[in-house]
Amino acid sequence: MPEKFNAIIIGTGQAAKPLALTFAEKEWKTAVIESKHFGGSCINYGCTPTKSMIASAKIANTVRHSAEYGIRTSSVRVDIKKVIDRKNKIVRSFRDSGKNAIEKQDCIDLIFGTASFIDNYTVKVISKNSEERILSAEKIFINTGVSPNIPQIEGLNEINYYTSESLMEVNKVPEHLIIIGGGYKGLEFGQMFRRFGSKISIIQKGNKLLKREDDDITDEIYNILTDEGIKIYLNADTQNVKDIKKGLRLEIRIEKNTMKLKGSHLLITTGVKPNTESLSLTSTDIETDDKGFINVNDELETNIEGVYALGDVKGGPAFTHISYDDYRIIKANLFEGKKRRIKGRLVPYTVFTDPQLGRVGISESEAIQKGFNYRILKMPVSHIARAIETGETRGFMKVIVDDDTKQILGCAVLGAEGGEIMSMIEIAMIAKLPYTELQKVIFAHPLLAESLNSLFSQ
Repeated sequence: MPEKFNAIIIGTGQAAKPLALTFAEKEWKTAVIESKHFGGSCINYGCTPTKSMIASAKIANTVRHSAEYGIRTSSVRVDIKKVIDRKNKIVRSFRDSGKNAIEKQDCIDLIFGTASFIDNYTVKVISKNSEERILSAEKIFINTGVSPNIPQIEGLNEINYYTSESLMEVNKVPEHLIIIGGGYKGLEFGQMFRRFGSKISIIQKGNKLLKREDDDITDEIYNILTDEGIKIYLNADTQNVKDIKKGLRLEIRIEKNTMKLKGSHLLITTGVKPNTESLSLTSTDIETDDKGFINVNDELETNIEGVYALGDVKGGPAFTHISYDDYRIIKANLFEGKKRRIKGRLVPYTVFTDPQLGRVGISESEAIQKGFNYRILKMPVSHIARAIETGETRGFMKVIVDDDTKQILGCAVLGAEGGEIMSMIEIAMIAKLPYTELQKVIFAHPLLAESLNSLFSQ
């Protein structure tokens, strides 16, 4: 007979810990199943480790340019092993903190093993020592996340390539890192390792980086990265890859021309796939899309009553903060008598290049598609006093406003602490504050926030 639980949580992404602790408060007997490391992708090989290493790379870059601030130093030497040790220490602290919080709860059973469905409400778990447990519950929450999606390229399976996870364990700085994929991961890793001392080449199949962003944003990011010595190939399709004596060689086609590119390391950042293959969803009636992402309604419930999917595994915006908001929706609807939905929520995000790109709301191209009577408010970061003082003047701020209602429709802040400034604008959007009101706010001088007065006074 299956072990009976009030709830089963499969995967420990960012929704899992708060969800499990909420169930503990309600004295629900809960099974939490994790196949590898507690905390999901964000803590273990996503946000936490990458941003920790990006911080090290920024320090290296700052020291390298210290003479511009009147500070003379000897040449910069990157100790990549210490960079990784620092990153791992932070990851372990975050991981252990979450795991310990769960293990303290008497009514939560934390199980490390691989989960697969037997039927809609029954799950089999095979632990690492091959022990089998059969669990059942009327409430099941799938929070298994995503993994790198490796493209079909001739010769790729015959060489040693890296993903965003494995590259963070490299034991020496690559001489020449080639990156396939010009999304946010490719750009963050490219700039990071450029600052560690690598030669960087980015191969992007499309005609611009960050394909969802407006052209002026992607053009500026292109210029920022190439100014740092990063080589970017647009409209480039990788035909094949081969091992050679000292590294690897790619053949890429750019429009009608073919060229060969030699490098020491290859990083693949061409998107993700859902972690659903091992779940044996074919043993259930749970529906997925053609890529394997689990279909949910606006309240995160699958087509099976009582079975939910949260975070990246359901498709849509793949961000830690969205996964956490998924938890809040579940909590509000299950325990607070509310009818919260995912439809219509703002989706902020930040690309952690330097400078950062903070984004929320619609882009200019989306404003055109949706037929808004809109205005663009735009200002270079080089016009901001604080940016001039700190020497971080690259980028610009761009806001889309409704010319009829005076509401802010969206913004892109490409500049120092762009994510933080974007978040301030997001708060104004949530409060439905007309943009004209931000002309009058008194911000402390000299802060980056002070720039909002000038931006919204246009």
